[in-house]
Amino acid sequence: MERENFGSKIGVLAAAAGSAIGLGNIWKFPYITGVNGGAAFILVYLGCILLVGLPVMLAEFVIGRKTQKNAVGAMKELAPDKPWYLAGALSVATSFIILSFYAIIAGWVFSYMGRAAIGKLTSVPVEQMEANFGALIGSVYEPLFATFLVIAITGAIVIAGIKTGIEKYSKLLMPLLLVLLIALMIRSVTLEGASEGLAFLFKPDFSLLTRHGVLEALGHAFYSLSLAMGIILTYGSYVNKKENILSLAVQVTIADTLIALMAGVVIFPAVFAYGLKPGQGPGLIFITLPAVFKAMPFGGFFGFLFFLLVGIAAITSTISLMEVIVAFITEQFNMTRKKATLFICIALFLLSIPSNLSFGPMSGVTIFFGFNFFDFLDKLTANIFLPLGGIFICLFTAWAWGTKNAVKEITSDGLYEFKWEKLFTFAIKYLAPVSISIIFFNSLGVFKLISKLFK
Repeated sequence: MERENFGSKIGVLAAAAGSAIGLGNIWKFPYITGVNGGAAFILVYLGCILLVGLPVMLAEFVIGRKTQKNAVGAMKELAPDKPWYLAGALSVATSFIILSFYAIIAGWVFSYMGRAAIGKLTSVPVEQMEANFGALIGSVYEPLFATFLVIAITGAIVIAGIKTGIEKYSKLLMPLLLVLLIALMIRSVTLEGASEGLAFLFKPDFSLLTRHGVLEALGHAFYSLSLAMGIILTYGSYVNKKENILSLAVQVTIADTLIALMAGVVIFPAVFAYGLKPGQGPGLIFITLPAVFKAMPFGGFFGFLFFLLVGIAAITSTISLMEVIVAFITEQFNMTRKKATLFICIALFLLSIPSNLSFGPMSGVTIFFGFNFFDFLDKLTANIFLPLGGIFICLFTAWAWGTKNAVKEITSDGLYEFKWEKLFTFAIKYLAPVSISIIFFNSLGVFKLISKLFK
């Protein structure tokens, strides 16, 4: 079976940037910035992106491109006599589980987009916005249908292949996302009272930054770039051998960070202009922003544009998550892309059902450690699988495969200069694995336990 590659540099960039740009940028980044005090948090986040996120992304890209194989096949080729392929299998499992509940959140976005299109989003009284969102996620049929729709759209694009599916639609969706962001930014910053929101976002106040905020910045810098899910490794395997992989990684990192900041410019000036609180948590885009759109002239139209923007960002991420699994199944089990994708779509939808019902009929059902099905899968991947996957990528690149081999691939066998070799080596050997270990132990509550013991 002949293996496809991306057809152009812009296609690679659009697809890789699309994988990183998702709900994490437009949904999570604004609200954790709000909770942690704005600009000071952003500065720490940018430092973490540069020192931890970029080196790990570079490592994943070069492993994929060197082998031209999926996450499991790549590890098997570079370390044939050792069980490193299990790290690749962990990445595939992580992508599958994340996609099963990420599609649910994307489905909520699609539901809100539909409501905005027919005028139902801004017809809800402000005091009922929270109850309205609760009623949506607590129902049975609408969330299930929306999840099915997200998985079906994603599957249709992935079935079409790398060039005619992923690359083609990424090149279409990413410019559209950018245009929508710019239009919404203009609307937001021209609102009366928007300057307070811009000051919150860009004027640092380090008195508001806590130790928890620093750890959250570190964690989000890692997760925001779609690391340890096999995505960057898989996309790297479709990149031409003569492509400047360092330039590509830097461009993806810049695009991801820029979109996150632009999303903040869309959200915070509007939130402050209408006297609402910036630290509203996950409900920011589903409860707070609909209230903003209700108060805004032509709010129904701008609400539709906003949820269309978030929906596009979500789909570019679901495509990349699904491709990790499809690449693994097609190559390891010699299955056609169409059969593999259909099989995955069915399995994903079945796994999504108990997660969907966790907000409705199964809301009182807990499975492990007091978590419902949705929360358990979220905590399992975010707190255990992703940090472990990141640590394994660092250890594999630094010690099993070797940084010399990684640097050789970064330079395309000497075709490109790599001035940051020493910094990359230090980061991938020591800084990144230690930093990700801190994320891991913090997410497991180890630091809280230690602080209690020494009180």
